[in-house]
Amino acid sequence: MARPQAEHIVVVGAGAAGLVAGRELARAGKRVTILEARDRCGGRIYPLSPSEFGYRAEGGAEYVHGEAPLTHGLVREAGLGLSPVQGARWNVSQGSFGRDEMPDPDIGHFYERLAELKSDLTVTDFLAQNFPGPQHDRLRHSVLRMVEGYDAADASRASMLAVRDEWTGSGRSRQARIVGGYGAMIDFLAADCTRHGAALHLGAAINAIETGEADNLVRCADGETCTADAVVLTVPLPLLGTIAFPAALRARIDAAADIGFGNVIKLLLRFKTRWWTRAKGRDLSDLLVLISDRSIPVWWTQHPTDQPVLTGWFAGPRTAAMAGLEEGALVDTGLTALGDIFGYAREQLTSELVAARAINWAADPFARGAYSYATLKTRAAQSLLSGSHDGILLSGEALYQGPEMGTVEAALASGVTAARTILAPDQIGKF
Repeated sequence: MARPQAEHIVVVGAGAAGLVAGRELARAGKRVTILEARDRCGGRIYPLSPSEFGYRAEGGAEYVHGEAPLTHGLVREAGLGLSPVQGARWNVSQGSFGRDEMPDPDIGHFYERLAELKSDLTVTDFLAQNFPGPQHDRLRHSVLRMVEGYDAADASRASMLAVRDEWTGSGRSRQARIVGGYGAMIDFLAADCTRHGAALHLGAAINAIETGEADNLVRCADGETCTADAVVLTVPLPLLGTIAFPAALRARIDAAADIGFGNVIKLLLRFKTRWWTRAKGRDLSDLLVLISDRSIPVWWTQHPTDQPVLTGWFAGPRTAAMAGLEEGALVDTGLTALGDIFGYAREQLTSELVAARAINWAADPFARGAYSYATLKTRAAQSLLSGSHDGILLSGEALYQGPEMGTVEAALASGVTAARTILAPDQIGKF
């Protein structure tokens, strides 16, 4: 028997996908309850205190990638602005600094073979088949570093066709930051949800969803329950395994294992001065990104602003080697890496340090990783998980089937899709 039109919808998760879905449903006159396990909104958007870093630094998502029409629309609607990313990319190899890398002689051949690819392969298999041998070591290293560092992906699982779609698009070449950070956008969405009548409950982790003929029952870990006509579930993929589902739905949910989910360790270090601009006798005042072979391989600045903050980035399966490190040990690892890069003793950098944070997203109980990537089985899994199943809809950046997986834009697009699945087309508010 077909379910009646949904009037009360429970949205699980107050990240970007959950808030935008809740807002669209509430604006259409639906009764909306948003349950969020954390004591804050945003999920993997994690603004840090301005008192720590001098501005609202980002512990999670930071950049707007590519055209991102939904993100740009929200930024305009919220009265915010975008600051294009500017500055130079520097590389450090064996203690020697240089701007950018010399073009790899294989790079043209690499993109030719990539364009010819018809049947999907993992990144590892593609490189092994097309670029074996020591003469291609540099190319393989460069590609694997990008797949792990940018996509947070396991190259032995990642889809080469999906990587091709992403790398040949505009997402990597056009980047910006939201003035005031993603947190300002989340604040706007949360306020708009409540303004349109949505009820937002923090500290409400769920552990079970039960289905009935006409409605669903959502059980929270604290024993509270909530009945709804439909449920929009926006939790990160690893958390699906912590929720009890009806047996018939569990088989579909298990398909989420075919979607890759990678980790990121992000460090933010605030110093007294921008000491790196004069390090090693070089003028690094234009530094945006610094790439090295150290334990924390990527660092970036807030250029063109003069914030004395360096952000460290380590992503992909190799982060598992640091799984047991507490925040203080991760900060020490970052300071040691910077000391090795710039030739300073760690104690010198520690004396300059004003504030420090290290976020290992795999250790976050409500994330258990950073963001998704496509494997060879991901598109089939996404198709199986899409739509409504007994009034339960899955949403979030991992369910987005375009090339922008792993981004806030993907989360927003998936949230809008979930709302549209519930609402009649003429009820949907325009962004």
